Amino acid sequence: MAHDTRQAVFEKELVERREKIHRYLLSGEYAQRFSPPHIREAVYSYICSGGKSLRPAVLLFSCGAVGGDENKAIPAAAAIEVYHTWVLVHDDIIDRDDKRRGGLTVHEEWRKKAVELSYQEEEARHYGLAVAILAGDVQHAWAISLLCELCTRCGVSPSLVVRLIENLETYVINSLIEGETLDIQFSRAPVESLSEEDILKMLLGKTGVLYEIAAQAGAMIGLETMDSKHPLVEAIARFSTNCGIAFQLQDDILGVIGDEKLLGKPVGSDLREGKRTTIIHHAFQKADRAQRQKLLRVLGNRSATEEEIGEATEMLRSLGGIEHTRDLARVLIQQARGHLQPLPPSEYKELLLSWADYMIEREF
Repeated sequence: MAHDTRQAVFEKELVERREKIHRYLLSGEYAQRFSPPHIREAVYSYICSGGKSLRPAVLLFSCGAVGGDENKAIPAAAAIEVYHTWVLVHDDIIDRDDKRRGGLTVHEEWRKKAVELSYQEEEARHYGLAVAILAGDVQHAWAISLLCELCTRCGVSPSLVVRLIENLETYVINSLIEGETLDIQFSRAPVESLSEEDILKMLLGKTGVLYEIAAQAGAMIGLETMDSKHPLVEAIARFSTNCGIAFQLQDDILGVIGDEKLLGKPVGSDLREGKRTTIIHHAFQKADRAQRQKLLRVLGNRSATEEEIGEATEMLRSLGGIEHTRDLARVLIQQARGHLQPLPPSEYKELLLSWADYMIEREF
C-alpha cells in the first residue's frame, strides 16, 4: 500500500477512535458527577476542544495487535485520555501558557470569567489557577474510576485492573513529575551544563512514559495478562516509548517553525520560556560566541520581540538545530518500528506502524 494511502487509512481510523472515546466521555452519567458548573465546564474544556487522542488510539491498536478485542479496552482508552488531560491542565499552569488548541487554557479562561464577575485582577488570577488545579484533580480521580469500569463493565480481571492502576499511580505519575520538574530546572540551567542525554531523559518522563503506559495497558488487556514483562507487552511498550519521545521532538520543532494557526498556540513560546530542547542544545554547541550571546538574549526572555524571535529561529535553523532534532526523531521511529517485529502481521500492526510515521510527519 502506498504511503499516502496508508496514512489516509490511518487518519480515518484515528478519527473513528477519537469519536468513540469522546462519545464515551461525554455520556451524561459522568457530567452529573461534577459540580459546581465552573468545575464541570473546566473538566470538559480540553476534552471538547478537539485533541488528536493519540494515546487512546495506541492503547486500542495495541490491544488489537496482540489479538484482543479493542472494545473491551474502551474504558482504559478513555482513562488515558482523561489522565493526559489533567496533566495538560496542570502543565499549562506551570508553563504559564495562555492558549491551548486554539482556545484559552483553563486557568486563563476562568481568570477571564472571574473578571467578568467583577473580581479584581489579582483575585481573578487566583480564581483561574484554583479552578484549573481543582479541575485537574477531578480529572485525575475520574481517570482511575474509568479504569475500574474495565472490571465492572467489560469483564477484565480485577487483579489486572489493580495492576494497571498501580502502574499508573506509581511508575507513570512519578516519571511525569520527574520530567516536569527537570524541564523547569533545565530552563534555569546554563545550556552548556546539559547533555543531549539529559534532555532526552527529561522528554522520556514528560512525554514518553504516558505513551508507554498506553501501549502497555492495551497489550496487557488484549493478552489478559498481569505480566508487564511479557515479550509482546514489552515490545509494544518500547515501540510506544520511542514514538512518544519522537512526538515531543516534533513538537519542539513545530514550536519553533510551525504554523501558529494549526498549532493553536504562539510559535516562539518555547524560546520565551527558556525551554532546553535538543534544538537549542545542538545549535548552542555549533554557535560562536556572538551567536550564543544573541540566543541567550532571547532564551527565557518573556519580553522578546517578534523580530528577536525571528532572528533566533533563523539562527537555530542555520546552525542545524532543527535538522538535527528531526534526524533524532527519525532514528527513534526507525528503532520503534524494529520493536514491533515480534508481532504477527495484522491490520492493527499496520495501524501502529502508520501511527509511528504520523508522530513525526504531523504539522500540528
